[in-house]
Amino acid sequence: MANSTVPADSADPALHGAETGDDGVRRRDFINIAAVSALGVGGVFVLLPLISQMAPSADVLAESSTDVDVSLIEPGQSIKEIFRKQPLFVRRLTPAEIAEANAVPTGSLRDAQSLADRTKEGHGDLLVTMGVCTHLGCVPLGAAEGENKGEYGGYFCPCHGSHYDTAGRIRKGPAPTNLVVPDYEFTSDTVIRVG
Repeated sequence: MANSTVPADSADPALHGAETGDDGVRRRDFINIAAVSALGVGGVFVLLPLISQMAPSADVLAESSTDVDVSLIEPGQSIKEIFRKQPLFVRRLTPAEIAEANAVPTGSLRDAQSLADRTKEGHGDLLVTMGVCTHLGCVPLGAAEGENKGEYGGYFCPCHGSHYDTAGRIRKGPAPTNLVVPDYEFTSDTVIRVG
């Protein structure tokens, strides 16, 4: 008996058809595509709840903006409000305080900002700042009646001795920057919306 070899071209067509489809895609390729697709869909279902739980809750969204009535603030008076669980200082400056703040050359300041940079146009007498010292996060004095306003008549942080002027700008002490002015807008002539 002689050994007979079957050429590859003449292999059983039924077996060859089981490996590839009419368009040349093998069964193994289809299984790989299906497995990767299932993995992608499963990944979305696993990650979606994890990502959505990082969204702010309803109580946080409710605190994301604060309306403040500024109509009752007299010149030279400050009020304290709460914005995002931090103190907010709103101060109506007197003409003398405005003149004093404008007389300081901004080039001499550690954090160079003019009073006009820190207030809204047409409302240069109303200063809105966060009541948090930029050194280590203490709450400065000067917003309430009778509190120490520091050497420059603005705010004084008793924790480490930072002195802010009437425009909330750092003038002396370890604080690196001015008191932060949050985003705010006037919703009317007497009401501001912070946040």
